[in-house]
Amino acid sequence: MAAAPQIIAGRYELTAPISSGGMGQVWRGYDTVLDRDIAVKLIRPGVADTDDDRGELIARFRREARVTAKIEHPGVPAIYDAAFDENVERLYLVMQLIHGVSLTDVLAERGALPVSWATSIVAQICAVLSYAHAVPVVHRDLKPGNVMISWDGHVKVLDFGVAALLRDDVTKLTSTGRIIGTKPYMSPEQIQNSPITPLSDLYALGCLAHELLAGERVFQADDEIALMYQHLENQPTPLREIKPDIPAELEQLVLDLLAKRPSDRPADAWAVYDRLVPFMPALESQVDDPDPAPGAMPDPTRPYRRPVGLRPRPALSTEVPGLAGQVSAGRSGVTVEEVYAAQERAYDLIDAERFTQAADIAGDLVALAASSLGKNNTAVLELWTAKAVALFLGGDLRRALVDFTALAAAYARSTGPDGEQSLQCRLQAAYCQVALGLTAGALTELELILPGYRKLGPEYVEDVLKIRRTIIGLRMGAGHLKSVRSDLHELEHDVLSALGTDSELAADVAEMLKRLRGLDG
Repeated sequence: MAAAPQIIAGRYELTAPISSGGMGQVWRGYDTVLDRDIAVKLIRPGVADTDDDRGELIARFRREARVTAKIEHPGVPAIYDAAFDENVERLYLVMQLIHGVSLTDVLAERGALPVSWATSIVAQICAVLSYAHAVPVVHRDLKPGNVMISWDGHVKVLDFGVAALLRDDVTKLTSTGRIIGTKPYMSPEQIQNSPITPLSDLYALGCLAHELLAGERVFQADDEIALMYQHLENQPTPLREIKPDIPAELEQLVLDLLAKRPSDRPADAWAVYDRLVPFMPALESQVDDPDPAPGAMPDPTRPYRRPVGLRPRPALSTEVPGLAGQVSAGRSGVTVEEVYAAQERAYDLIDAERFTQAADIAGDLVALAASSLGKNNTAVLELWTAKAVALFLGGDLRRALVDFTALAAAYARSTGPDGEQSLQCRLQAAYCQVALGLTAGALTELELILPGYRKLGPEYVEDVLKIRRTIIGLRMGAGHLKSVRSDLHELEHDVLSALGTDSELAADVAEMLKRLRGLDG
């Protein structure tokens, strides 16, 4: 008699194992409520020692799952559920089940692919990344095993629900010191523990493109340290030295993707896609094809005209958003009491992790409140801040960046440029820039902010240390590896003195130093 299948969360029946890796197992499953086949990824929560640790871990996991679910591209398996099952002591992700073949199997069977095949695969990955990076969600572990080709030829990028979701829990969800990523496809900034941005995915895409075209990995070594050193220091072999028939322009694109410094890589997935178009099967000429204006009829021909088209480039305005003109119709005024009530409601929703709803509630009233009470009114600024916080926590970092930048200027007018609120908004805006890959601007801003934070007093010592750590990471990502060593040692001393050996920041800085020493041999 066959054993009864394992049931997750009272509804997801595990029917057969698909794969197993360092962070969990993937099963084929069946949703007994909605009567459909699914894929279930089980992830062991690791070293969550207390109920409080576990609660924080689960809340963060669920929050990041919501962000990843916003990608909304057919090349990303849909996430149906993400939670913690007490019965099996596992975090779990329930996803769309994909039928097809992985690139790992394709490469093992066929080796190097024809140019049109390889570029079509990479272009479809670019389409997925254009949607993910607009959220922004950075994959962090792009490799052949995480890419599938469905039976109808569409490329699917897997495991955004692991590499992206768990980015803040490396030490909790993996063995101590383990980097999320796969060494043969890992960007130099990941190896250095520098800030990860969409440009990190482009480096991995370069590794993948090289392998698809050459039939071999860009760097190969039996020893992990040697492999990481090659990613940091060695130049890749140009493709035409391996296969002379590869077009020179395609070879140069792959070399550009594999640049050691993120700033030397193509600007984004859109730029990569544009350079791939000449090598793909003929498509309709690529023209500007923006999203329809709000309220306009969507173009139903677009899926046929642009079957693997990219997301329209997201606009990132640097201008202060005009609160005037956003006033809801049908209202002529608002009281301070209504503003504070909306603020309280927004923060209640934030506490409940309903970030989109919180941002909508605060955003709906803030323009009207500014019109009634004035743009520099304290209550208006506090409600606006609640909106920005909700956007930030909900992963809508492009809008959050605009709001935090505008709030910093507004607080500077009312309390001074070195006031606590202005500095905090500038800091949040800088962190948005880091996540969006705008690292040069973020580095400049953080260096300007740091002296102001030092003056705020001893209660901000942890913020100061975190800013210093981010600055060092950004400098390392810019290629200044040797020049930051002394700064990193000094930071380690200050972190240990202020926060002790048990702090997460101390472990993070120690790991950075450990990797640098290992790479030094």
